[in-house]
Amino acid sequence: MTAAVKRRARALGFEKVGVVRAEALMEERARLEEWLARGHHATMGWMERGLERRTDPRELLPGALSVVAVALNYYTPHGHSREEGRGKISRYAWGDDYHDVLGEKLKALLAHVKEIVPEVQGKVCVDAQPSMDKAWAVRAGLGWIGKHTNLITRDYGSWVFLGELLLDVELEYDTAREEDHCGTCTLCIDSCPTQAIVEPYVVDSNLCISHATIELRDEELPANVAGHLDGWLYGCDVCQDVCPWNRFEQPTPEPRFEPRPGAVSPDLEEIASLTHDAYVERFRRSPVKRAKLAGLQRNARTLLKS
Repeated sequence: MTAAVKRRARALGFEKVGVVRAEALMEERARLEEWLARGHHATMGWMERGLERRTDPRELLPGALSVVAVALNYYTPHGHSREEGRGKISRYAWGDDYHDVLGEKLKALLAHVKEIVPEVQGKVCVDAQPSMDKAWAVRAGLGWIGKHTNLITRDYGSWVFLGELLLDVELEYDTAREEDHCGTCTLCIDSCPTQAIVEPYVVDSNLCISHATIELRDEELPANVAGHLDGWLYGCDVCQDVCPWNRFEQPTPEPRFEPRPGAVSPDLEEIASLTHDAYVERFRRSPVKRAKLAGLQRNARTLLKS
């Protein structure tokens, strides 16, 4: 059955899949609690809530025995425009919303499992659910956590989306883990425009461009971030762009991750003047909607003034 699950996962387009026991993430929880205590979650207060659910899959699916961890490559070989008056959107948000794409594939995987074991219960987790995606990917041997805190794979670099399928059946568990291959490299730390990687493997969201341009709901961006945007309208990929492991990047075969029109380097004046209806239509089923219209226009205005 484990082999059948993995075969089906790969047939659905997942580049990497691993299976591990559903159990409490004790070490990972301790690190998360320390990170929260240091205030590195900034305005993301929701991360303080429900730690039991976030660190124990059995709180999400009573009776869970197995976690099927998957990775989906989203890299597309396009680049940002350096033309004046245009902003930059993070690569992960160029195409359709990954919640929808991964969710669809994981639901199809669950349906396949139900064909084998009709009475099985399962739960799909794709970021929005309080599941520690990177921790499960590491445990399942998909990759290691880089010094920039993203998961890195030997095959596709860090350009991967992560998700899990929780099941209340026991499978054969993978035991091999990927070693940390960052070595002495500090390119991500040295290249961060705001020095948000305050130490290896620790990001302070208060300084992070991605947090400021996506999650922050303040009317103005913090001065220590606004002065270092370098064109970033939504998100930031600097720490991934400089990572040597991303020389192994491969174009994704998933067409829904190809850039939508105007999604790579949008015109800032156009963004700043969007009506609500135009915003809803343009970013329907796009990750960019996470920033809300007010946040996106705040970012555009900041860039136009710089």
